Amino acid sequence: MTNDQPGENGDVASPESQPPGGPVPWPASPASPASATAATAAMPAPSPRPEPSATGSPAVPALRSVLIVGAGLIGTSIGLALRELDIDVALDDTAAGRLALAVELGAGRRRLDAETFDLAVVAVPPSSVAGELLRLQSSNLAATYTDVASAKAEPQLQGETIGVDFGSYVGSHPVAGRERSGPAAAHSDLFIGRPWVITPTERSTPAALAHVHALAAACGAVAVEMSADEHDAALAAVSHLPHLVAALLAAQLVDADAATVALGGTGLHDTTRVAAGDANLWTQILVANADHLARALDGFADDVHRVRTALQQIANGDSTAVDALTQVLRAGVAGRARVPLKRGVPAAGFATVRVLVRDAPGELAALLRALADAQINVEDVRVEHDPGRQLGAVELDVRDDAVPALIACVRESGWTLYS
Repeated sequence: MTNDQPGENGDVASPESQPPGGPVPWPASPASPASATAATAAMPAPSPRPEPSATGSPAVPALRSVLIVGAGLIGTSIGLALRELDIDVALDDTAAGRLALAVELGAGRRRLDAETFDLAVVAVPPSSVAGELLRLQSSNLAATYTDVASAKAEPQLQGETIGVDFGSYVGSHPVAGRERSGPAAAHSDLFIGRPWVITPTERSTPAALAHVHALAAACGAVAVEMSADEHDAALAAVSHLPHLVAALLAAQLVDADAATVALGGTGLHDTTRVAAGDANLWTQILVANADHLARALDGFADDVHRVRTALQQIANGDSTAVDALTQVLRAGVAGRARVPLKRGVPAAGFATVRVLVRDAPGELAALLRALADAQINVEDVRVEHDPGRQLGAVELDVRDDAVPALIACVRESGWTLYS
């Protein structure tokens, strides 16, 4: 089994900022559900991935050996990150081909019989977590156990039912992913700067909690502690609802004629990108968090209904409804500004500069090289191709204070700003 979690939260808000769980602020709009606005205290600033430690410390002990069950995107990425610190990683997966590829990529070695580990990481779909935990604990394979499923309350409830030991088990979830799945999509830097939610219970031992914190630190992530229910409410708002909405939007294109789809550009690509995730895996993720997701969807559906009503009023000649439409668009701008652009840093304080480049080999590399030579740090890069022309618009995200220098460099180097 594996938990690929494709596309999950490589691009979503981290749960340290209050997620918008309810409807946008329409006049007389109902208040957001309390469960969907659960959040944690501000996260600490991310730090580089630690160097391997020979002795460790009481707060973050050294991890010398880790078993990863599930060699998908997340499991393999964890293995790759740990191997960069020379931590001994053993892999296990029911799919022989997936396991072989993860081993070949260097994420770890095959598990041997009678081995024991400091930590066992269960990287399987939410519905399989509890059973896998019980199987591993019954064999005393590790001192500490964690899982990385994107829903926490349901596996925890199932674990209670079947007798999982909650002293040695601490749930966790690295809020990172890609729309692609499987070990071939794995990266050792997938978790750097990303939140890693840890969901201890009152029965979690200090040693078990410290081991899971050590795992997050070794992968370069920023640990955030919250309850399982708080986690699920937050993820419904910032991951599961966005994925479902993207899927619904992309599904509208299935029966659209080719000429219509051909007109789609970067906006359509950006808003539907995560819809490419594995449908079977995402079904399991959404099912495991159905309660919180349904509540978040209620608020979204209420807003969709209000927008539709306003548009129908406008179409019927009622110009007073324009203000209501403008209000929801402004709320969207405000919400977007809260989404972290990079490593937990909100998008506010960053700007996007668009540059026109030729669609030719080496053109993008030359632009980025010129910016690097000018000591301009680019936070993110996107490319939009111009249909029918050998041109493209490169979108460069930089800090606000770097915009003047970037514009000057672009012009001096012979490129054209695109507006």
